[in-house]
Parts: sequence; structure tokens; C-alpha cells
Amino acid sequence: MSNPNAALDIGAKLWSLCNVLRDDGVTYHQYLSELTYLLFLKMMQETGQEERLTVFKSPKKGEPKLLQPGVRWADLISASAPDRLDTYKEMLLDYGLHGQGAVQAIYANANTFITKPATLSKLVTEIDALDWYSVQRDDLGDLYENLLERNATEKKSGAGQYFTPRHLIDSIVTVLNPKLGDVIQDPAAGTCGFLIAANNHLRKHNDFDSLKEEAQRRYRHDTFYGMELVQDTHRLALMNMLLHGIEGGVDYGDTLSEDYRKLPPATLILSNPPFGTKKGGGLPTRTDLTYLTSNKQFAFLQHIYRSLKPGGRAAVVLPDNVLFESNVGTDIRRDLMEKCNLHTILRLPTGIFYAQGVKTNVLFFTKGEKDKGNTKEVWVYDMRANMPQFGKRTPFTRDYFRTPKGAPDSQPRDKFEDVFGDDPKGGPAALAQRVDTGETGRWRKFTREQIAARGDNLDMAWLKDDSAETAEAQRDDPALVARLLQRELGGAMAELRSLLEELGEDPDAALDDLLIDETGQEAQA
Repeated sequence: MSNPNAALDIGAKLWSLCNVLRDDGVTYHQYLSELTYLLFLKMMQETGQEERLTVFKSPKKGEPKLLQPGVRWADLISASAPDRLDTYKEMLLDYGLHGQGAVQAIYANANTFITKPATLSKLVTEIDALDWYSVQRDDLGDLYENLLERNATEKKSGAGQYFTPRHLIDSIVTVLNPKLGDVIQDPAAGTCGFLIAANNHLRKHNDFDSLKEEAQRRYRHDTFYGMELVQDTHRLALMNMLLHGIEGGVDYGDTLSEDYRKLPPATLILSNPPFGTKKGGGLPTRTDLTYLTSNKQFAFLQHIYRSLKPGGRAAVVLPDNVLFESNVGTDIRRDLMEKCNLHTILRLPTGIFYAQGVKTNVLFFTKGEKDKGNTKEVWVYDMRANMPQFGKRTPFTRDYFRTPKGAPDSQPRDKFEDVFGDDPKGGPAALAQRVDTGETGRWRKFTREQIAARGDNLDMAWLKDDSAETAEAQRDDPALVARLLQRELGGAMAELRSLLEELGEDPDAALDDLLIDETGQEAQA
């Protein structure tokens, strides 16, 4: 019988194997890429799909390509320890040049960061020894997503600045309610968190076993589309999608170039575009955008509302400056409100993204049947004012988005998902059911006329943020600052002790060495 915690247990053990590569100077992000190359082989064996590992190869110049098996997991295991690294390097080259479909894309331009044969042997042996039998096939995708999230939440990996918190993704997907037949797109796909969440939602609410074979094929191949600019991230995305039973659709390319043509018009777009300006400060190279700007968020926003089919819906995560920036920013917001019904803005708490200090929002809109006058009113939910400072001590959970199931009737149903309503398109009838909670509540309505009077500035806040004032006051209290620093240093020392133990060091001895001052004398404690 399958152990429901087996996938999480294996995920934790796989992540801990990063320590094996430290002597080779491999970073966390490099480790995840390396692990992807190896896990793909192992999981093809575990799921009985090793026929994917066929390559077409021409051994001599001018000869026809020959169909031959590539290196399987068993071949890597059976190779002698001194030869295993060379076998592995040949495998990466073969699959990158001659692999089929997604296999070639996963291994495209792949290079190993491992330099010592003993390191690879240790890694392969440890992976092979894990209890894969206890993991159900459907859990393999969750296992891999767990690794991606660990990489993002690990500050030393540097991967977290664009990582969208899973609870936020799940809340967005819930209110936009993907349906069978939707064409779902993420033009800044990352590791495909939004697309995977949409897939999970669809599988939870539909009986896939009852679908005809052609309908199932169409779902796997023609429902999900994305694009990712960074090749290492693209290979992680492909692996993530394959392990969730989705094939094709996620391309390696730049949505802000002519590559965008690979993305078909969509009925649902979910995205968290990267922050900042286009590399080198240049403009997008695609020629169809009405308003040219080097600001990537504004360029992606234009792509998204242009790519929606009439009646299609979208949710996009954007930083505060998109709501108030003038000149071309004003033009783009105005164009969005003309072409789409921008019905909802969710102001997110500060600090939920791993790039600290980034203030973000989610814009929800639906493409109009016509290009004029689609936004009549905008509802804003303020989840930022008077919220805790989220982090390890106060985790950001799904309960901040919705009233928990089983809550007593006396508990107000005033969280974001509670008040959003059942219509994912934010149609007139649904908006008429919403109730403005006034200046003391979190949920307010602004008419199109009120927004126009503000110069089409959408940065609308009305609650007095006591948490911000408290933080400001705390900075002016030296005693409190000292106590907070002491608490932070205590936490840092605990993490340092844990790290030293992982490295096999004696924490007490190592920390004693840190208490030697610059003159070589022992510091006075």
C-alpha cells in the first residue's frame, strides 16, 4: 500500500543530497538542474516509460541516422565507478543532440557540474537506494514540485525572487475556476506553478477516466501553453509538466520578442511576470505592442490582454508601480480598462515574495467583446494593511485568503475568496452582489469615473496601516531594536549550528573559533 508521506520523505532526502555536491562547488540551483537530469532517467524507469529514451544517432559522417537505445538508469548504475562520469557526460550530449521531443528539450545544452567520479557515484547510489516503490505514480509530480519550492525558499539559492507563493497561486486558480476546454497560458512560465495548479484544479473537479481517449489526448497536448526565457528554468518546467502528465506547450523563448507567436490565443491567462526592465534597457523586439516600453511588467501586461480571446479571463501579479506610473503607464492602464473589464484588484501583503520589500497586486480582468468601455467599476481588496509580518515565525497560509471550512457561523465571511463571488469573469450580475464594506473594511468599489478623476491611478488605499506605523515607531526605540537584533542573532546562530552539524563539524568548537577577536585574543563574552 502506498505511503501518503512517501513523496515528501523522498523529496527531503533528495534535497539533503545537495550536501554530497558541496565539495564540487555546486550551487543549489545547479544541484536542482543536475538532479533533474538524473531524476528524469530514474522516473522513466519507475513509470515504465523508458522508450522515451531512444535516440537517433549517426555514428559516422554521411551515414543515415540509426535508431538506438540511449543510456538508461540501469546502464548508469551498472557502469564501473571510474567510468560512470564519462558515461553520464556522453548521455547528456546524446540526449541534448539526438533525443526525442521533450527529452531533447530537457537535456538541451546540458552540462554536468560534477567533476569527481566519486561524487556522481555517491549521488546515483543514494538516489537508487530510495524507497521509490512506496510512491504512487501520481505523487511523482508533487515530489518534484516540493524540490522546486525548497530551491525557491532557500535564500542561498537565489531563486526566490520570482517564486510565486503556492497559496497565492491556489487562491487565484480557485476564483478563476479553470474549465475543460479552456486554453490556458502563462507567458512567463517559470517552473509552471500556475499551469500545474490549473491542471490540479481541473483533475480535482472532473472525472478524467470518463473522457474519451481523444479528449484526454487533447487535454494533455492542447490545453496548457507557456514560455520561459531562461533555459535552465525551462528544463525544470518541462520536467514538472511531464511528471504531472502534461506534454508539450511550454516553449523556450522570449515572449517580448517574435517568439510570442508560438503562444495561441487563450481563454485563461495566469502569470507573474519578472520584475524590472528589459535587459540592457532596450524595448521589446516584437512589433505588435501599441505602447513601447522597456518596463517588462507593462510589456507583459499588454501581451496578456491582447492574447485573450473575447470573454477570456486573466489574473496577473504586478508590482505597485504598474498601478500608478505616469506617461506610458497611464496609457496602458487606460487601454486595459477600455479593452477589458478590470473588475478586481487584490493588494497583497508586503514580504510574501522572497524578494523582500516588493509590494505586489493581482489584477483580475476579462476581455470584452468590443474594444471600448468595458470597465465600469473596479473592486479592490486590501490584504496589505494591518497584516502580520510574514516569515518563518508567521507563515503565509491559505487561511488568509478564505474562511476555513468548518468555521462557526458567527465568524465573518470577509476574506478575499469569500467576497469575490462565483463568477470568474466578474460579470455585471456578479458585481451587483458584492457589498462595499466602507472606509473601515477591506473591500471597496471604485467607479470608472472615480478612477478617471484620479488620472487613471489604480493605487487605491484607504485603510490606516497601524502595522506600518508600529514598525516605524519600533525603529525609533533603541531598546526594542536591540531586543529584535538579539532575537535575529539567536535565530541566525541556531541556523549556523544546524549548518555546521550538516557539514560534520563540531558546532561548539567552530563557534568558539568565531569568538576570537582581530588581535588573536579570545573575545570576552
